[in-house]
Amino acid sequence: MGKLENKVAVVTGASKGIGAAIARRLAAEGASVVVNYSSSKEGADKVVADITAAGGKAVAIGGSVAVEAEVVRLFDEVKKAYGRVDVLVNNAGVYSFSPIESVTTEEYRRQFDTNVMGTLLTVKTALPLFPASGGSVVNISSVVSTLAPPGSSIYSGTKGAVDTITRVLAKELGPKNIRVNAINPGMVATEGTDTAGFLGSDFEKQVVATTPLGRIGQPEDIALPAAFLASDEARWITGETLFVSGGSAI
Repeated sequence: MGKLENKVAVVTGASKGIGAAIARRLAAEGASVVVNYSSSKEGADKVVADITAAGGKAVAIGGSVAVEAEVVRLFDEVKKAYGRVDVLVNNAGVYSFSPIESVTTEEYRRQFDTNVMGTLLTVKTALPLFPASGGSVVNISSVVSTLAPPGSSIYSGTKGAVDTITRVLAKELGPKNIRVNAINPGMVATEGTDTAGFLGSDFEKQVVATTPLGRIGQPEDIALPAAFLASDEARWITGETLFVSGGSAI
């Protein structure tokens, strides 16, 4: 029996990359999974198909976490499908890198609306669906919150906010027996990092050269600790930030 048997898990931004890997892993551990997506229904449907083909349970539900009405609709659909939420993984996120001279109000709002406000809105809206016995929230942050690389002022700012929000909500929701933790990945090989031109670049070589384990991450490297934090194996862990980076954040 999996460590998440008879649990309901919602994973935002789960149509590809890290979110898709987390959705598949939680399903493999026995959870019924809601694969949330903002724009790629095709990708979300493929994740659901993969899960069901492996004997798991999943549904795809659209909705941008940056839009409150869509978050409300997402959890209305979750309630109809499963009736409750035991695990919420806030994975949906956007990023771009640019020097301070190129910072714009529009880009600030794009990243903060999804990465920060989206995290707050999903927790707020999911809260009434958690059972009295509690549950787990896992926020996907990033090593940039502490490494603070040049050109990442907006993105690093969003992830610094997520780290702090994680600790605040752990204190707020502890009395409800809801644990709140963050995972801070290092560089991970995903469709996003490929599209951004990071894979195979000098930047990737630099990251690998400064990573004790000598490679960049794979989505499953993040999915495994996410499943641990979601489960009762982590029942005495809350308010923590777990760096999953092969040592690159040391």
